[in-house]
Amino acid sequence: MPPLTLLAQLHLDIDARVQTIRNDRPDWLCGKGCDHCCHRLADIPRLTSAEWALLQQGLATLPAQHLQEISQRMTALAGQSSRPVVCPLLDEATGACPVYAQRPVACRTYGFYVQRELGLYCHDIESRVADGSLADVVWGNHDAIDQRLGGLGETRSLTAWFAGSDLVERRETP
Repeated sequence: MPPLTLLAQLHLDIDARVQTIRNDRPDWLCGKGCDHCCHRLADIPRLTSAEWALLQQGLATLPAQHLQEISQRMTALAGQSSRPVVCPLLDEATGACPVYAQRPVACRTYGFYVQRELGLYCHDIESRVADGSLADVVWGNHDAIDQRLGGLGETRSLTAWFAGSDLVERRETP
């Protein structure tokens, strides 16, 4: 099965689990208007080649000015050594992702899946679990997601994919 088809199936599986959680827990924190995780990334996101191909489709639809702004943030992020990092795709004025439909798996799973040993989970939800208001939460296993991602091609940082793309040429063309 082609990598983009495998990625589409993975997205469907993740979306089904997320929808089940949202249906069972209408008070779930992760949703439209919440961009906390986008402001507190542990590291520069890493994407498979299939994820990058999809994300690149979304980026290609953005106006040149918007791509220029993203490019500036990508360049700054590539040279940044401090953590946490802010997602370079985040539109900070609106708190929204301009390529939400094409967002990577890490973004789709955050707040719904967990890798505790890596600190990859929503700390706001964890606080609510600890105080008992979300005591019945069952996190998804992100290791299983990572296994499925393993078959979707080479993995690189978002900044590396972006720097090597034809979007670089497009963003510099008036």
